[in-house]
Amino acid sequence: MTEYTVEFVGRDETIEVAETETILSACLEEGIAQEYSCRVGMCLACSAKIVEGEVNQQVAVARGLTEEEAEEYALTCMARPASDLKLKRGEYPPSIEEHAAAAGEPVGADD
Repeated sequence: MTEYTVEFVGRDETIEVAETETILSACLEEGIAQEYSCRVGMCLACSAKIVEGEVNQQVAVARGLTEEEAEEYALTCMARPASDLKLKRGEYPPSIEEHAAAAGEPVGADD
């Protein structure tokens, strides 16, 4: 089984994630406070911007991300690493920003 390094940019957090494990599962096991809610890719709360690397998240497009967003953002509850990664937590795809604005809800960093 292959493991990849996942680094969270701007934070002193790096974990090893197996190619068969979701990034969110690994975060929770390591005690990293990755935001999440539904755990099935619908709420987009667990999204992170992909700064470098690739993920496998085919189901994410069917759930909450557009095709274009899936190239730039990882839903950590669904995404499995396909390479070493650099992710930026607290970055949300345009679809969630637009939805939140329409609902009058704030969207921002998880700090």
